Amino acid sequence: MKEQFNYTRDTFLAFVENLDETTADKEASYFNNTIRWHIGHVLVTPESLLFGFPKHSANLPEEYNDLFGMGTKPADWKGEIPDLEELASLLKQQKERISKLEDDFFAQELPYELPFGNFQTYGDIFHMILQHENEHLGKMKAMKQVVTAG
Repeated sequence: MKEQFNYTRDTFLAFVENLDETTADKEASYFNNTIRWHIGHVLVTPESLLFGFPKHSANLPEEYNDLFGMGTKPADWKGEIPDLEELASLLKQQKERISKLEDDFFAQELPYELPFGNFQTYGDIFHMILQHENEHLGKMKAMKQVVTAG
């Protein structure tokens, strides 16, 4: 399971590291958010579901929840927005934290419920995180094609 995560995150990071700041912020027709939002969302989601961000995790700036959490959008952003280098660095750090989680952690029952799915353990959530990250990467690749076509 961790091997698949590492491969997924490395593929995601390769995309981010080959992206420029302007492309990351262009709004593409038919898409609800920018590529930068998707990158931050992929960072915030596992931090929330595995580490309890923002209440029980100080690994990310607390304002990231307001920038990239579920239901947020770039049109509502205020203040400093992290650049791609910062987001990539935090994604790498998170990858290391997740890689250090032991099998017994993934076997633990969740202390929370989600309004969708039938997730019982952190392992179940970890599988969803893998799918979620891949889904957002596919969307970001499509967005990049659209915003760089013109």
